[in-house]
Amino acid sequence: MAVPLYQAKAEFFRMLGHPVRIRVLELLQDGPRPVRDLLVATGVEPSSLSQQLAVLRRAGIVRATREGGTVVYELAGSDVAELLRAARRILAELLAGQEDLLAELRDAEMGSGTRSRRSA
Repeated sequence: MAVPLYQAKAEFFRMLGHPVRIRVLELLQDGPRPVRDLLVATGVEPSSLSQQLAVLRRAGIVRATREGGTVVYELAGSDVAELLRAARRILAELLAGQEDLLAELRDAEMGSGTRSRRSA
């Protein structure tokens, strides 16, 4: 029996749900990068990076090629970069909404603080 689409999507997003994987995908948006550059940019241990890259490779999101003694990674397609851009837009909107809410809370706090000082 086939996996329902919503379940496949959930598994896809779970696979993306690691900060190092997201960071690697963000770095690869600018083009192919050797592992040594990814190590420096992510600041994680080589074994941890290798594990996260393997997850992305198995999922088919990144490709690895060998150039001499260097392994170079790249995005397997442009859709992932588009997904990351969409996530940034969504987060920006959510955070802007939270900033507006925080400003309202501060205004309300200042207003109630002023009232309580006046009544004292």
